[in-house]
Amino acid sequence: MIELRLAPMAAVTNVPFRLVARECGAGRLTSEEIDARGFLEGSARTREFASFLPEEHPIALQLLGADPDVLAEAARRLEATGADAIDLNMGCPVAKIVAKGQGSALMRDPLGAAVVFRTMRKAIGVGFTIKIRGGWDDRTVNAVEIARIAEGEGVDAITVHPRTRSQQYNGTAPWDIIASVVDAVTIPVIGNGDVRSFADARAMVAATRCAAVMIGRGALGAPWVFRAAEVAREERARIIRRHAELIDAYLPPRTALLQLKKHLAWYAHGFPHAARLREELFRAPEPAAVLDVFWRAW
Repeated sequence: MIELRLAPMAAVTNVPFRLVARECGAGRLTSEEIDARGFLEGSARTREFASFLPEEHPIALQLLGADPDVLAEAARRLEATGADAIDLNMGCPVAKIVAKGQGSALMRDPLGAAVVFRTMRKAIGVGFTIKIRGGWDDRTVNAVEIARIAEGEGVDAITVHPRTRSQQYNGTAPWDIIASVVDAVTIPVIGNGDVRSFADARAMVAATRCAAVMIGRGALGAPWVFRAAEVAREERARIIRRHAELIDAYLPPRTALLQLKKHLAWYAHGFPHAARLREELFRAPEPAAVLDVFWRAW
């Protein structure tokens, strides 16, 4: 059986969405990115990102940063909260992140990355994983080099999104890069990119021989993607209601309202007049009205 995992996505993979994904069959979960320095400085918002529930185990907490010592100390403290693994974000392509040398910018400096790996590995006893891209741009596709360095420094597993930073999320994900990383290392490699169905996941494993498959955007509005069988309309409605209940239960009111609108807009994909429906959803003033707009269109 293929293990399908939910990818870390900023402002998306919070407790409610992670729980829904787990209930739909997702394996190991990963938090949205946690800014290492912000976490050490006591940022309330960052600490919220680092919170998880007992039923979410096994869960990895993903760190974002560039300073080896800051990352190592944040990793040590997150391990103390009960995380099953610490994941290092080396894939985020957002301009304000890479401008700080973080995210996919770490791939531009393999020697610097090696220092980060070594320092973080010494700081924690739980699993240590990284999530990388194919490289910075078409001239520097260095996923294999980074993967070999990571394995040598004691990293336990690597998730590969094969697009380069310059590609962002455009074009087709070149799965052959995932396959080349699988060939280059002996530690588990998790494939990520352009998986929107169980059939896609099966195809990725066949093409790359990756150990597991991570799904990100393919799970937005479709957390049932983690199930091998077709999910009936009635079951989809139940899952959506469950997600709405979890949003209400675990998020503060202002955040909950925004999350409810975002996720119902994704769930509305393929509806007749979906664009107009999304406008109505985002105009609705409170949760009950948002849900009323959605279910009238369902």
